[in-house]
Amino acid sequence: MDKPLSEVIDLAIQREEEAFDFYMDIVSKLEDSSIKDTIEFIANEEKKHKAFLVNYRKGDYGPDALRMSDIVDYKISQYLEEPEITKETKREDIYLIAAHRELRSHQFYTKMANMHEATNIKDMLLKMANEELKHKEKMEYLYSNTAFPQTAGG
Repeated sequence: MDKPLSEVIDLAIQREEEAFDFYMDIVSKLEDSSIKDTIEFIANEEKKHKAFLVNYRKGDYGPDALRMSDIVDYKISQYLEEPEITKETKREDIYLIAAHRELRSHQFYTKMANMHEATNIKDMLLKMANEELKHKEKMEYLYSNTAFPQTAGG
């Protein structure tokens, strides 16, 4: 693997490790076990991304290892400020914090992809950006359903 590609993947692996640590830090600050489970699920998704990148770097995966998915972008994190994390942070705010993190990860991968010509590395980075956008979609969906629950009146 050429050096620039290896450096890009190393940086991406570092980002995935940081994302995992970020989510596990949130888990350590929470008392509600149901939200802990949800955040641990997202942390484990970041762990899977790291494993994918490590294997991609070793040559175990080709350019078609990931596929693009259609995403619903609620754009909630683009319009609402990111709350602080405390033991009293409400469930919906935890989801909003996670959505902000996923948006930043999406932007990171998109920026990295745009630094390359149309190559396999660009395609892989765009697919990783799409993976992060899928996480953002999940977190914004959970946010909207928690912050604005359905009422008996519709």
